[in-house]
Amino acid sequence: MVYIETTTRLENFRMFLINSTCRSFIPESYLRDREVFPEKDEQPGYIYIEAVDKVSLKKIRHINFVSARGVLGIIYVSKSGNTRLKWRHIKGSLGKVSGEASPNSLVNLMLAKVLTKDYVEELIKGGKAA
Repeated sequence: MVYIETTTRLENFRMFLINSTCRSFIPESYLRDREVFPEKDEQPGYIYIEAVDKVSLKKIRHINFVSARGVLGIIYVSKSGNTRLKWRHIKGSLGKVSGEASPNSLVNLMLAKVLTKDYVEELIKGGKAA
């Protein structure tokens, strides 16, 4: 595991959540809607969306899809428990991501453009593995 701390847009972190949890079964309309987020309160794993306005849309498998406006924060814990990340609102659509990430999560973070390949290479090179 490595500790990460960076800034990213909310949409990038939303795509990380989708890629990590429900990419294979999210409805296309939810995927395109930037206000729809996966949320999960059943163990193992956990996703919580803190928002000014949040409405539950539909539960598919173990994921509850919510429409959220004014997102203030997101907590994500992977099924394995090896990844524990928080996204906190800074300004506009920008937020700070911090926490521990597994190698698999690093790949998903890069795919979602939360992290750059250079950032991940520096983490590995710098020996910042937890």
